[in-house]
Amino acid sequence: MLPLLLLLAFILPPGAEAGKIIGGQEARPHSHPYMALLLIQNPGSRSVCGGFLVREDFVMTAAHCWGSSINVTLGAHNIQRQERTQQHITVLRAIRHPDYNQQNIMNDIMLLQLRNRVQQNRAVRPVALPQTEMSVRPGTLCTVAGWGQVSLTQRTNVLQEVMLRVQRDQKCSSRFSTYTSQTQLCVGNPRERKSAFRGDSGGPLVCNNVAQGIVSYGKQNGTPPAVFTKISSFLPWVKRIMRRFKPQD
Repeated sequence: MLPLLLLLAFILPPGAEAGKIIGGQEARPHSHPYMALLLIQNPGSRSVCGGFLVREDFVMTAAHCWGSSINVTLGAHNIQRQERTQQHITVLRAIRHPDYNQQNIMNDIMLLQLRNRVQQNRAVRPVALPQTEMSVRPGTLCTVAGWGQVSLTQRTNVLQEVMLRVQRDQKCSSRFSTYTSQTQLCVGNPRERKSAFRGDSGGPLVCNNVAQGIVSYGKQNGTPPAVFTKISSFLPWVKRIMRRFKPQD
């Protein structure tokens, strides 16, 4: 198996990096059964991202986590151990949003159809998606989880989690020139040293047991707030893709 802890190297806007969790804590094992670890291979490079199970055969992640070959691990807590709960499945199709722009990281959402269905159990099961296109209100307390770095120099083998509040759009529009409230969420209190940053890209922002956002990008020094893709804005596209590709046997 490829090494799991690898530094992400994605094309991002100036002054921005893909996510890592700062200021969090170790999650209770398998308390986030939808979490997925993506091992991504491109010619000459390897990287990792987060993702999350949204159907027995579909994982959602960030479009900038695309690769020529992607392997998915589900049911993991410690990614350097061969845990009995882990399921390893290759990706059959990686479907980026057609309007994804890698220069400004707009429409940063991707669906991965798995080659086989997962076996659902206490350690592996999907998370709910929004039912409507309504946005999450500022002040809402949400959870982000991932295996990214826990500081600028320290890595982790076990799943970390952090509680973050959704911020008013102005907090991000003043920091990021390409931020748009139509398709993005601003997450993380700038007064707290808590954030998703490098290595957690593609992971979910879960609010009241519903995945509302996808870790997209933030400042290089890890100071919040960070930018998340707003899932509710892409529901028609998500539903269309998942209807088109039926579960594999």
